[in-house]
Amino acid sequence: MKQFAIAIHGGAGTILRSTMSPENEMNYKKGLEEAILAGDAILSSGGTALDAVEAAVKKLEDNPLFNAGRGAVFTNEGKNEMDSSIMNGQNLMAGAVTGINNIKNPISLARAVMEKSEHVFLSGSGAIEFAKKMKLEFAPDEYFFVQERYDQLLQAKESDHMVLDHSILRSTNTALGDAENKTPTSKKGTVGAVALDIHGNIAAATSTGGMTNKKFGRVGDSPVIGAGTYANNNTCAVSCTGHGEFFIRAVAAYDISCLMEYKGLSLNKACDEVVHQKLVKLGGEGGLIAIDAEGNIEMPFNSEGMYRASRKSGGEVYIGIYND
Repeated sequence: MKQFAIAIHGGAGTILRSTMSPENEMNYKKGLEEAILAGDAILSSGGTALDAVEAAVKKLEDNPLFNAGRGAVFTNEGKNEMDSSIMNGQNLMAGAVTGINNIKNPISLARAVMEKSEHVFLSGSGAIEFAKKMKLEFAPDEYFFVQERYDQLLQAKESDHMVLDHSILRSTNTALGDAENKTPTSKKGTVGAVALDIHGNIAAATSTGGMTNKKFGRVGDSPVIGAGTYANNNTCAVSCTGHGEFFIRAVAAYDISCLMEYKGLSLNKACDEVVHQKLVKLGGEGGLIAIDAEGNIEMPFNSEGMYRASRKSGGEVYIGIYND
């Protein structure tokens, strides 16, 4: 059987071992393992990279620990507003949605846009109308209500700042903050997956709840093809996580592909150039996962940590959180 491989992420930022309880660490690792195995099961049975990345991201969207789907953060208006995108490296087809709510799995809506519409990018009420037409699963507001996320909104409103995922909750010693040290943990909450299937095709998918207390219909990099998501069989598949404004300005995901295609860089060198040099110079914090057509996987980040996991055919599952 030809080689297959998959990698996932669940957000990057100031994620420190010293501020993570053993129970929370175990819960995050369990969530990552469930997602990577969901995608791996499809690949190992001969399924497509596209199916694998969707399945992995759906698992992360269903897990309230991660800022996507059920665990999406709250906007300034107290709503859960989600973004998502997916891309097929075989034919450069892509689908994306932004500013949607009450969709249980935004990644499935992004895929529907790609495969069942004439468009790439839908937003707001129009995207929701399309989801109804596609008979996708909806969920009530109560499904998306996570108390810790709502507490983050209340604290963010006090300072009138937007917050990248769970970065300021200090009142409880949970996975969303650290009470003992009174130190905020900055976690750029986006989830994503990249995969290579036995047919030699690659795909990428990304999903997020955006920023706590965001206003004015702010859109980050996650649904932007070329910024937060990109896939091309000739080069690589990429899913990003971090401060979206900087990833948009850097056109981060596509830049890695360009460095490989036009400068002949390896996946490793291209990722290093974008994450550790270009983004750092701009002031952008975060990371990404990437895979090429040879099954090479890179998961670089310039922050203190990134929730991540990977597996290659015949290999063990790797799960990482910290920068060590």
